[in-house]
Amino acid sequence: MTAGVVGVYGASGCGRGVLPLLRSSLSRAGDNRQLVFIDDALAGQTINGHPVVAFTEFASRSSASLHVSLAVANPAVRRRLAEQCDKAGVKFLDARADNVVQLDDVEIGEGAILSPFVTLTSNIRIGRHFQANLYAYVEHDCVIGDFVTFAPGAMCNGNVVIEDGAYVGSGAVIKQGKPGEPLIIGRDASVGMGAVVIRSVPPGAVVVGNPARPIRASTHLR
Repeated sequence: MTAGVVGVYGASGCGRGVLPLLRSSLSRAGDNRQLVFIDDALAGQTINGHPVVAFTEFASRSSASLHVSLAVANPAVRRRLAEQCDKAGVKFLDARADNVVQLDDVEIGEGAILSPFVTLTSNIRIGRHFQANLYAYVEHDCVIGDFVTFAPGAMCNGNVVIEDGAYVGSGAVIKQGKPGEPLIIGRDASVGMGAVVIRSVPPGAVVVGNPARPIRASTHLR
């Protein structure tokens, strides 16, 4: 392929977990582009054998094959970085582990990161820049918006709607909804680690516990 650069935006733990996924997929495809981390605070360093560059340096490279994967778990930060990349004309690249399970009729928007042992079953619609960490799953008939994050082991059962920018913590369980009456996790809501969600969560709320209860009310106008 044409020489170019692929960037992993973020050199923290999330980025260091994503870069090997991209390295493996590029190698299988015979893609010889250079892999770098993008992190303004750590620019000039080398991490796990790969250079770290500032975003301005990365975006200034003239290449038709300049792509980035946004390896930042915080949905709001990921949205901001995507806007920055869009303005700079940088394109997005998915990162997917070899053992991801994806069954029938699953649609996923650009820029997804699917870590090892993620499972997506059937009849699922997922927006842009979805991030699913180790062992997370999405069951049948779910609709997931843009910039949604699933931490390791997050469990989303069938007939659930998760709106843009929501965060589902490690080991959280979202109860199955009903056809025509989905359980809804509102825009920019956060579900805490290990929470068991048995009813819909308002936009902007933070819920924790079993059963999940709010510790911060919605910050959105109703």
